Amino acid sequence: MAAWTKKNLTDVKDVAAGAGFGEQGEARFVTKEIDADGTGLAYHVLRPGKRQGFGHRHDQAEEVHVVLSGSGRVKLDGEVIELQAMDALRVSPEVKRQFEAGPDGMAYLVFGPHHESDGELDKDFWTD
Repeated sequence: MAAWTKKNLTDVKDVAAGAGFGEQGEARFVTKEIDADGTGLAYHVLRPGKRQGFGHRHDQAEEVHVVLSGSGRVKLDGEVIELQAMDALRVSPEVKRQFEAGPDGMAYLVFGPHHESDGELDKDFWTD
């Protein structure tokens, strides 16, 4: 393996469409694409007014979410907080989270340690 790897995030496959979530936005999981060993990296784009298709939590991985552009909200367990461009949000593994874009959409990066099969999904987490 090379000592470094460069990859444009938009060149990484968008898996949201193939998983039935293309209407909500894009999800590009970059970890393997850049040959990362222990660091997870994902690039997400939520379309205006759309919410992720599910909430999730982890068993081990603490995550840092960095909003690149746009704005929105995130539900963290039972609390909803506002997000705007350049906000950095650290989330402990056990906290269930789900993101929702504002009127201009929202693009954000997620960083954290990468652990296979680490966590659970909850399709009914954020109900109106």
